[in-house]
Amino acid sequence: MSHVKGPLIERLRRTPARLGPRSIKGRLTVLVTLLAAILLAPTGLVGALTARQTFSSTLWLDARRQAVLTGAAVRAGQLHDAVRPRVAGVDLVQVVGAHREVLASSPAARGLPVLSDALPTALDPIKEVRTCRIPGLGCLHLAAVRLSPSPSSPVVYAGRPVSGLNPVGVFDSFFIAEVAVLLVLTAWGTWKIAGRTLRPVEGIRSQLAAINVHDLSERVPEPSGHDEVAELARTVNGTLGRIEKAKSVTERALRQQRQFAADASHELRTPLAGLRAQLEEAQLHPQETDLGDLLEHALSDVDRLEGIIGDLLLLARVGALQPESWTPLDLGDLVRQETRRRCDRLPVRLRLEDGVTVNAYRGHLARLLTNLLDNAQRHGRRGVEVAVRRSDSMAELSVSDDGAGVPEADRERIFERFTRLDAARSRDQGGSGLGLAIARDIADAHSGTLEVEESPSGGARFVLRLPFEGCPPQDEAPAMRQPLKTA
Repeated sequence: MSHVKGPLIERLRRTPARLGPRSIKGRLTVLVTLLAAILLAPTGLVGALTARQTFSSTLWLDARRQAVLTGAAVRAGQLHDAVRPRVAGVDLVQVVGAHREVLASSPAARGLPVLSDALPTALDPIKEVRTCRIPGLGCLHLAAVRLSPSPSSPVVYAGRPVSGLNPVGVFDSFFIAEVAVLLVLTAWGTWKIAGRTLRPVEGIRSQLAAINVHDLSERVPEPSGHDEVAELARTVNGTLGRIEKAKSVTERALRQQRQFAADASHELRTPLAGLRAQLEEAQLHPQETDLGDLLEHALSDVDRLEGIIGDLLLLARVGALQPESWTPLDLGDLVRQETRRRCDRLPVRLRLEDGVTVNAYRGHLARLLTNLLDNAQRHGRRGVEVAVRRSDSMAELSVSDDGAGVPEADRERIFERFTRLDAARSRDQGGSGLGLAIARDIADAHSGTLEVEESPSGGARFVLRLPFEGCPPQDEAPAMRQPLKTA
């Protein structure tokens, strides 16, 4: 047991004690209640002291008034042995002689000894007295008034018992109860208000807990208004929307990657299988093999493999080039130089506007143009047209052919990797199936767009749009459809 008790005690010792409530509502209630107590306690204390002083002053003034009235009656010779109190509540009145004998008294004080031993002096003829010396009466609040400066002057005592109406106990209890009630009301009100304010947060929490990673279409409830909780709900829903969108894009990219891997393996396997079959046939029948024909077919398959691998590597490198390595490039000059070094089966007509300059990497744009020209030469019938012009705030390069065109339903699919339409497959001249995918990736990497539309001659018109030199790149739109880069 000792070896178990030791780690348990050590764990309890290291565990921090939670002294306060765990919920925000509870912590807020405790905090507001403590602040209210800090503010109300001094207020209640000051109020109790003020009320006590006021009550004490009232008692003293009433007693003093009755003593002065009685003294005036004595001086006027209107008082004999009975005193009739004239101030309400002050019913204990005595006139005491110089030898401490009671000369006259009120009915309530008849038969009582001298109410107090306090003697006002000639210099201080009025004195406030509090005494508890007479059994059965409790404590008395008295005013003692000396009638004359002579040593034989009588003294008038007037007052009343305060044991049944103790200002200390009554007012202290009253203000303590008042402060306690206010604190309870403060705590209750804060608890209710905090609960009502944080109720939408609980709804957001429970809804978030119920959302499944496989279904991100649900949203948390949005309270009305523009407070912090409403903004939190809107932010959460916005975040869920972006996560759902990113999940959709990721899933689409993963599907494209799997399809790309399958298509790449198929495209690579075909020439490899042909090359292997030819070599195995030559190995089995070396005497019947035409070496020249074998080498010609083998080199053809190797060229196709080399083209596919080169295109795959280019796809992987397109997005890695940083804009810092771009240089100003005149699209018209680029088209003239690239078309001049080609030898195509169909004539190429140029319609070039001078001074259309963009920031780009020349090698990549040259490859994009080459791929578009190859595609146009493959599908065109009588000729190809290349145009460069300014279009609003963008530079535009277009390559048009007079072939069969691209159906509208397939105008996005043709930019997927290893995608060929039926017409292209029937007339395949050894392409890797990556040309248009490479062209689209190069356009996206340069913050541009590459679209296909119908040309005026009825064929296909591929349009590249790029920002002018010095314009800030617009990355958001291309990035949403940029294919997944694969090495």
